Amino acid sequence: MADKIYVAVKRPGAPPRHVWMSNTLENFQRYVGGYIEAVGVATDLVIICNEEGRLMGLPYNCTVCGCDFVGDIVFAGVKGEEFVDLPCNWKTFKMAFGNLWEGTA
Repeated sequence: MADKIYVAVKRPGAPPRHVWMSNTLENFQRYVGGYIEAVGVATDLVIICNEEGRLMGLPYNCTVCGCDFVGDIVFAGVKGEEFVDLPCNWKTFKMAFGNLWEGTA
């Protein structure tokens, strides 16, 4: 498992950013503010979010593939059961998820 992975992070009301993130459960939990849930977007891409975000009343973030997300989220690659670097470059990510930039500050 890589110590750091290249991911995209998105906070409510803000555009996504690409960052290097420590690849630990504790770090992902700290970023989303609680227990994590990995929602599959593609066979090699997941969105990591707060499992209890709706119950906690976290603010709306975005809609991806018809699913509404709340609170801070992380887009990461996945290989087996491990989180890995995003499976595409930033330009391809922006083309695939261009709606994430709409209505952001």
